[in-house]
Order: sequence, then structure tokens, then C-alpha cells
Amino acid sequence: MSEFLLPTYNRQSVRFSRGEGPYLWDESGVQYLDAVSGIAVTGLGHAHPDVAEAVCDQVRTLVHTSNLYGIPWQERLGERLVSISGMQKVFFGNSGSEANEAAIKLARLHGRRREVANPKIAVMEHSFHGRTLAALAATGNAAIQQGFEPLLDGFVRLPYGDAEALRHAASDEEIVAVLLEPVQGEGGVRPAPSGYLRAVRELCDQHDWLMMVDEVQTGIGRTGRWFGFQHEADVLPDVMSLAKGLGNGVPIGACLTAGRATDLFAPGSHGSTFGGNPLVCRAACAVLDVMERDGLVARAESLGEHMADRIRAGLVDVPACREVRGRGLMIGIELDRPCGALVSLALAEGLLINVTAGSVVRLLPPLILTESQTDLVADRLTAVIRTWLDSNEAAVTPAAG
Repeated sequence: MSEFLLPTYNRQSVRFSRGEGPYLWDESGVQYLDAVSGIAVTGLGHAHPDVAEAVCDQVRTLVHTSNLYGIPWQERLGERLVSISGMQKVFFGNSGSEANEAAIKLARLHGRRREVANPKIAVMEHSFHGRTLAALAATGNAAIQQGFEPLLDGFVRLPYGDAEALRHAASDEEIVAVLLEPVQGEGGVRPAPSGYLRAVRELCDQHDWLMMVDEVQTGIGRTGRWFGFQHEADVLPDVMSLAKGLGNGVPIGACLTAGRATDLFAPGSHGSTFGGNPLVCRAACAVLDVMERDGLVARAESLGEHMADRIRAGLVDVPACREVRGRGLMIGIELDRPCGALVSLALAEGLLINVTAGSVVRLLPPLILTESQTDLVADRLTAVIRTWLDSNEAAVTPAAG
């Protein structure tokens, strides 16, 4: 890898030269099936013709003017996101971290409005909200926070999925908001327990807290709903952050508001030079067009169930497999041991996967997979896992005699 790049990533030793649909090709022409989607980004696969045409046409027309002026494509995208989410207003940035920074600022403003001197946000253990300083402080991962102390204060950390713990935390009168993921992605693909989001909504209403939902990884159809919070009836957050799948690889983030959060920002209280420019907003509109036309949200749910069932069947007799879980095409396979080695082993078999939380294989494949491609991912992965586990057992079992 280049000697001129800062060493912020442990990169695999492969360089991709082109992509099409769920496939990538490296510089030697070797084909790979992508079951990561650039970490839940390219939901429509690579080089989708509709998105490519929209981007090319917009580059030839107008890329950037700044938010000092009206941007028609931004207005169109905002209207569409409001329509499919039930939210009311949108702020556009460039990434998920930025969207969460906006959410944290909204919580602070809400606290000031309530005359809370030191407003706090309840956040969850094992969460991930980004690597900018406020988002990093909200994240429940001490390893990635190390070295960046002192972290921004004002966060109360609670166990994920435990409504009773949140109810007990309400005795802290400085709490003004709750920030959580409908499915914890980096934390090991852990869906919220049934009824948890509704309980959070009720507690937020009871205590005048903002309910803030991080949909950076779960949003735009990934879980089989447009947004992960929609798996619970009668739940609408006050703040929602988006990014990743919204642009299919074109960098765009969004922070949506509803109810008591809609009038917290005013001119000068937040901004972004590049956020919501004509190029990225047109790309995102093209993504939504394809999603709606091809029914990809419902398809993510059915394909995800099919893939998870096939993986379970392929590992049913493997004691080291603790659980296959997830929502839609966001699937985690938890093993009883660290399994980071599986990433390079799968790569050698032409399959891109990811391992998170040490022992969880994470799958985030494109939403445009065919059923046969879904089977191929499941079968190739289970074969890699079984082979690796067999080799591990052989290495630790003494030879007979």
C-alpha cells in the first residue's frame, strides 16, 4: 500500500479496479462477490446505471453552489425523505459522523431550552456513532477512544436493549436525550429487543427527552424497512441520522427532525460547505427512485431471511456457531472465538466479508442480490467457516498415539 497514506486502516492486500452489481474485480481481473457493500453503502451494487447516469449528467450541469442559495435537488430529496420516514425537516451533511454531530448539537440546544445547565445524552454500551470527537465520545467502544482523552463529557452509558435501566436513569434530571441504533452494527449486529424502541419512545415523551435514532447503517432499506425504527409500531424519533446507503457511494449524510426538535436549529447554529450539494442530492434521489421502482426494501427482508436460514442450515452441526441473527440484509454470525482471520480466508475464496466485535462475521450485501447470489454468499461463507474451524481444532488437538 502507498507510503504516502497515513496508516489509519489495516487494509487487505487487494486493489479493485471496477465493479458491477454485487461483483468487484481486482487489478488482475479476479472476480469477488461483495457481501459488505463498502460497509452498508452500495445497496444498489456497484456502478448502478441509473445512479451513474444521474451523477454524470449532474457533473456536466452543476456540482456546487453552497448553501447560501436554494438547491432544488436538495429540496426534492428532503421532501422524499420526509415522506418515507414521517419526519418533518432535514439537514444535509457529508457523512454519518456529521449527521450524529448534528444530532448531539440538537440535544444540547434542547437541554438549554429546558434550562438544564449541563445537558446529558443517554447512550448505549457497544454502540458506534462515528469518529469525530463528539460522535466518538458517544460511542460505546473504549478501544477506539483510547488516546483521544479527555473526551467530550455529557454522556450517560447504559446497557443496550434494557428499558428498565433507562427508566432508572431518569432520576438524573440532566438527561435531555437518548441516542441509540435500531440494530447495533459495529457492536455485533444486535437488533433491539421487541418492544424496546417503543419503551424508549414512551420514556422520552414522559421526561421531555429527545429520542435520537442512528440509522447510518440501518437506514435506506437495509433491515427490510426504509428505516430500522419502523420495525416497531407507533414509534417516531425526534431526530434521525442517515448516511451510507443514501448515496450508494456518493458521500452524503442527513439529520432529520420531527416534533420538538424541528425548531431548534436557526440560521448560524449549524452548517456545511459541501452538504447537500446538487451532485450528491441528485445521486440520492436516483437511489430512492431505484429502491421504490424495484421494491428493494421488501426484497431485503425476504432475501435476508432466506440467507440467514441457509447459513443456519449450513452451520447447524457446528458447536462453535453461537447464533445467526440480524434484520433484513444485515446479518451477524457469532462464533465462540475471535475470527478476524476469516476475512482474508474468504477473500481468497472470492468473497468479501467483515468481522466486527471480534467474533461476529458481519454481512451487509447489496440489496439487488438475486436468490442464487444469496445462496452463493451463504454457501461460500459456511464452507470457509467450517474449513477454518476444522483447521483450528486440528491445530489444538494432540495427535493420537
